[in-house]
Amino acid sequence: MNDQQALVQGTQYWLVLSVAAILPILWSFTLALHFARPYVIRYLTTLTLRFGGDVWWLSYVLMRDALMVITLALSAIFLFPNLYLSADLTLPITAPLAALVLFWALLAKVTGDSDDNPTTFRIVSLLLVVASALYIIPQIYGVEAGDQVDSLNSIAGLGGIPGALTVGADLSIPYIILNLSLLGFAATGAVMFLWFMRRTKFEAADIA
Repeated sequence: MNDQQALVQGTQYWLVLSVAAILPILWSFTLALHFARPYVIRYLTTLTLRFGGDVWWLSYVLMRDALMVITLALSAIFLFPNLYLSADLTLPITAPLAALVLFWALLAKVTGDSDDNPTTFRIVSLLLVVASALYIIPQIYGVEAGDQVDSLNSIAGLGGIPGALTVGADLSIPYIILNLSLLGFAATGAVMFLWFMRRTKFEAADIA
């Protein structure tokens, strides 16, 4: 029974660490597709066939938004206390905040039009940059640099950086970050619910 539990737990940890390792790639592709919008629009102006332009634009929008949703879905694993606060896992300390900011970016896209409104596009761009930085920086300089402590100390005495950017034995700060992130998700969900209810009410009044 102990061997079975160890196998299940080991598989779970392997899966979580694999997701954590692949997320920087997804973040990079998310940023690349988002900021490729000017190039896509410029390319559309060169197409002479309207149908081809529509297919190209719809394919781009679907891939861009689907990648954001997939990144958010995978980032949700950092919102589980038994995984994020586990002493056996080394995870980026600001991963829950990155998921929250990405959620705000998706909210800005839902409530606005980032493709036609320059202000909304800037807001989404800023949120995506902040969210990706909150994940990629601690992942690279914390998790991936965890075995380079001696080298960092010998170069500039920066050996404490990997430990400060990852969830370690001291869970006081990660516990605060996790609870703030969960509170942010709850508050954002409540605001979304009220906004959609209000919008539905106004649309029903216009129809009547």
